[in-house]
Amino acid sequence: MGTELAGLIRADLAALTNDANRLAAVAPAAGHPALGDGTGNFSFAQSMKNALVSVDQDQQVANQKMADVDSGKSDDLVGAMLSSQQANLSFSMLMQVRNKVMGAVDELLKLPV
Repeated sequence: MGTELAGLIRADLAALTNDANRLAAVAPAAGHPALGDGTGNFSFAQSMKNALVSVDQDQQVANQKMADVDSGKSDDLVGAMLSSQQANLSFSMLMQVRNKVMGAVDELLKLPV
């Protein structure tokens, strides 16, 4: 059971990595909703808002699945754990982006004017 769960988590992590790589390959001018405002213009603020909404949705889904397992409405413990891991990874990735942005802002503030 433990090795099966580890395999499922690895597969989920690989799928998330593939999704992230696919999103990185999309040109901002393509008007992808995750990358801009839909008009073909890249908007960093809109991208961050979309990322926050996505991470929040992942967390809500994971919370609901865990609550269903806890209350006995569902016996899909593996699905609940995978959703929880996905929400955790999404949040971790968002925090890494935030840290990189804050580091870049700090570097910009250090530049001579």
